[in-house]
Amino acid sequence: MKISCLSLLSFLIFTSSVGAAEIRDADRLLRVSNVASQFESMTLLQTQNIIRTYTSIVAMSAEVELPQWIKMEIAACYKQTFAWEKFEDGIAQILLDNFSNHEMILLTNFYRSEGLPPTEIPNFKAAIAKGEMIQQLTADYIFANSDGCAEHDIDLILGFLADPHLESKKTLAAE
Repeated sequence: MKISCLSLLSFLIFTSSVGAAEIRDADRLLRVSNVASQFESMTLLQTQNIIRTYTSIVAMSAEVELPQWIKMEIAACYKQTFAWEKFEDGIAQILLDNFSNHEMILLTNFYRSEGLPPTEIPNFKAAIAKGEMIQQLTADYIFANSDGCAEHDIDLILGFLADPHLESKKTLAAE
């Protein structure tokens, strides 16, 4: 059986346009569900918790206060390393791989407050039931596709603590 170049080209154009429409649906779902903002908020919250933990550890073990410039450098690393733009395409692909086009449309309509017909409730519930799995896949994706900042943070803090001019709070208080 011989496939003409025109048939093959038509097939490729059709499949790429179907893929493009699905990608648009996934991007639209990410946009209307406000995932980018939530991602950035969670990154900021996690960064604040990490800095608070580092500050506590340094204060308890070395009896010194972590300087603001180190805290700012740590925050900058997390902001850059976990920028939404670095993960957006991969997370959209996770949605594509795990939701049918119909499910993405249902979820998009839900987030747009367009409601859904009663006959679609079972399909909507099935889509929602995938949420935990998609969260885990997303977390795994982020972990696998980021370098993290722990090594950077440790180097900064240890460099600061190794400074021979550093004096502890106790020494400063005694003077």
